Amino acid sequence: QVQLVESGGGLVQPGGSLRLSCAASGSMFSTYTMGWYRQAPGKQREWVADVYSGGNINYSDSVKGRFTISRDNAENTVYLQMNSLKPEDTAVYYCNANRLDRGKVTNYWGQGTQVTVSS
Repeated sequence: QVQLVESGGGLVQPGGSLRLSCAASGSMFSTYTMGWYRQAPGKQREWVADVYSGGNINYSDSVKGRFTISRDNAENTVYLQMNSLKPEDTAVYYCNANRLDRGKVTNYWGQGTQVTVSS
């Protein structure tokens, strides 16, 4: 079992920056793929970025070049540095942990943190 707690959201002006954190409890954090998703009002949840246990990183096209995901396995924490924020980045951001065990994918989610980009 993994519990995820996000923090770092808030209100920021266009062009500004925020850093989200996701603290994980439970064992074997380093074996999980950690990711960030977001959900804007009236829209489906969308994938933003993830970092694999081996270190490989992927970004959605909408955030590539502006957002940076990283993980600290010693601290059981994953981060999302968001720069050059745009109003369309406004959403609730969710942390995700997933792992393939015996052919089945197990997913864990945090409660979400609100990010609002507005002048």
